[in-house]
Amino acid sequence: MTEFDDALALDRVADGVRRGRLGEAWSIGGAVNGGLLMSLAGQALAEHLAEHGGNASGHDAPVAFTAYFLSASSDGPAELRTEVVRVGRTMSTGQVSLVQEVDGQPVERLRALASYGDLATWAQPVLREPEVPRMPPPDQCVDAAMAPADFRESVPLLGRFDLRLDPATAGWALGQPSGQGVMRGWIRFADGRPVDALSLLFFLDALPPVAFDLGIMGWAPTLEFSGHIRAEPTDGWLLVELTTRTVTGGLLEEDAMIWDESGRMVAQSRQLAGIRLPAATSGDAG
Repeated sequence: MTEFDDALALDRVADGVRRGRLGEAWSIGGAVNGGLLMSLAGQALAEHLAEHGGNASGHDAPVAFTAYFLSASSDGPAELRTEVVRVGRTMSTGQVSLVQEVDGQPVERLRALASYGDLATWAQPVLREPEVPRMPPPDQCVDAAMAPADFRESVPLLGRFDLRLDPATAGWALGQPSGQGVMRGWIRFADGRPVDALSLLFFLDALPPVAFDLGIMGWAPTLEFSGHIRAEPTDGWLLVELTTRTVTGGLLEEDAMIWDESGRMVAQSRQLAGIRLPAATSGDAG
C-alpha cells in the first residue's frame, strides 16, 4: 500500500460513520494539509455513496467538491460522518464532516458538500479549455528537496511528493519574489503512486501558497475551497499553476489549475485563504 492509500484507509463503524487517522507526515507546521483532509473526506463520501446506490449509477468520482475549513487538524484519530443528499441520474451528492476529539469533546475540522459522477461521461467533448502554461521540463526546474533541512523538518508534507518549481516563480525561496502572484510547478507522489481523480483534490492544495510570490510568507490557512475535477488524469507528472488577483484585509483568493502529461486540464479550484500582512501594510505599525 502506498503512503497516500494508507493515509486514506478508513474503518466503517456504522452507517455514515467511518474512522481514520491523520498522520504527522502530511502536516505543515503541526497542522495536517488541507488537501489530504479533502481527499480523506472524499474517500469516506465515495464509500458511503457506493453503499447507497451511487456506484450502481457509475457515480464513483468527485466532480465538484466544496469544503469549509473550521479548525486546524492535528495528528491523530479522525471520524468521518457522511450523509447522502441525493442520488440522481447523472450525479449523486452527499455531505461529509471530519471531526476530531479534543479534551474529550468533538471538534469539527472540515465540512464538505460534493457531487460524484462518471468522469468519462463529463470529460468529452472538450469545447474550450485553458492552454498549458509554458515552463521548463521537471529536470530544469527547482527541486523542493533542495530546501534547507530545518524547513523540510517543519514541513513533513514535502517528503510525500516530488515537486519541481518553475524557476520563474521560485524567486521567493531566495528572498526575491516576482510580485506577480503566480506559482507553477511539476508534482507527483514521491513513492510513485499513480495519480487519479481523488488525488487531484490533494494536488490542488499541495504547492506553497501563491502569497509567497507576493513576498507574504507564513501559513495561509484555507477558509473555503471549491474544486472541479474535469477528467481522470493520465499517470505521470502533473503541472500545477496557482494565481491570485485579489488580496484585501488579510484575505487572498487562490486559483489553481492542473494539467496532466497529455496536456489536458484535469482539475481547477478557487479557495479563500487567510494571510498575515506585514505590520506596515495591515495598519498595525506604530
